[in-house]
Amino acid sequence: MLGMNIDGLVSKYFGECDSLPIIEMFDSESIHAVYKNVVDMLKMQMDIELGVLQIFSYCLYEILDNVITHSTKSCGMVVLKYSPEDAKIQIMVVDDGIGIHRSLTQNEIYKDVSEEESLMRCMQDKVTDGKGMGFGLYSLACAMRQVGVVLKLHSGSHILISDGKGNSVKATDFWQGTIMYFELCSDREIDPNSVLENRIDAVSEFNDEFMESDDIYNLW
Repeated sequence: MLGMNIDGLVSKYFGECDSLPIIEMFDSESIHAVYKNVVDMLKMQMDIELGVLQIFSYCLYEILDNVITHSTKSCGMVVLKYSPEDAKIQIMVVDDGIGIHRSLTQNEIYKDVSEEESLMRCMQDKVTDGKGMGFGLYSLACAMRQVGVVLKLHSGSHILISDGKGNSVKATDFWQGTIMYFELCSDREIDPNSVLENRIDAVSEFNDEFMESDDIYNLW
């Protein structure tokens, strides 16, 4: 069980809410079901632009998979809130694992980087602890540049804050593990594959997973 104050985290990152966010726990067995449930809930909201949903879907699975692959913990937590009046999707993924610095410095290339630098590095292309391709968090950085509002990455004693145009890292209260929180504008028209530098076919992946053949036909 995650050793974390869920109510405190929700209050800190989501503020006062008229409606409670969706909170789900996931592990290696339930990750796909939880991922699908979160995206399906957003898919029901007809005012969310399809391109935003497609790129969100890709980035979300990468972040959930990071918990299972890199944190050394067997489970994590995902929190979702959609505010149609603000055209904003809020998402938080949390674990209490080894954290980004300890994970990244397992790779000999990054063994001497500081905790502060590790938060900056992990958002860059092809940066990995050796257990992945280093594209997951970079894909989120790409999405932030097009449809992002704010991103907060808290691990250890530092937090990275990004508005999609620039990043800053500052010291903060210690967190054992990693908190990834970000907000996306839900009403912008984008081409997800172009945003992801045409390195991933996020459109086809989304359609294969979430769209019935009739739905795909209706897109055209």
